[in-house]
Amino acid sequence: MGLKGSEVEQFPDFVKPLERGMVFNFACHKGLSCFTECCRLLELPLTSYDILRLRRATGLSSNQFLERYVIIEQEQDEAFPRLYLTMIDDGNGSCAFVASHGCTVYEHRPGACRAYPVGRAKRLQPETIDECFVLVKEDHCRGFTEPAPQTATQYCIDQGMTEYNMFNDALATLLQHEKVRCGFIPSQAQKELILLTLFHLDRWRAMLAQGEHEAISSETALAMGQRTDEELLLFAIKWLEERLFG
Repeated sequence: MGLKGSEVEQFPDFVKPLERGMVFNFACHKGLSCFTECCRLLELPLTSYDILRLRRATGLSSNQFLERYVIIEQEQDEAFPRLYLTMIDDGNGSCAFVASHGCTVYEHRPGACRAYPVGRAKRLQPETIDECFVLVKEDHCRGFTEPAPQTATQYCIDQGMTEYNMFNDALATLLQHEKVRCGFIPSQAQKELILLTLFHLDRWRAMLAQGEHEAISSETALAMGQRTDEELLLFAIKWLEERLFG
């Protein structure tokens, strides 16, 4: 779900810190010999908002999408699950949504794909979210030879990251909560609740609409059951924070 603040200084050689106003050259297009190479042999983490958008692109239910395209991992000492996009066993570990002409879900592609080759790290502070950027310069990428000046901030805006960052920053209130930093581990019931409310929005909406969740008033449940996926996700984040840490 994005780089953690503690990871900012633990970069491999091909990842460099990038100041907000620093200019670099980069452009990606079909004319490059490396086109779609960054869509192979990768470990692609997915956020709650990534799942929301990819479900919209595929038209699948949350159960269908997660079973078909997602690997869920969670160690005993981890508070939240880690979700990764399943890669195709084609000898290249290719993304399930990449084709010769490019990304087949381009309008709804995950945030990590949009931002590449820029990475955004965030650290939750009492009143704000501090952000910093890194530049990923892998050997295969020819995009850096293109005479297209970029800055991290403008590049992220141009790639449609504003909405993704808004949801990821909202989620940071859970992932980087003080109690999580102090070792909070949810119970099994709480783990199931996290998966339901953050990644199974369609199923949770149906439960709310039918008044099947006792921890939420019937009036609130009915109202939220009729809201958009985006509104329901933001509600889930705030509700989970109160439910888990209140």
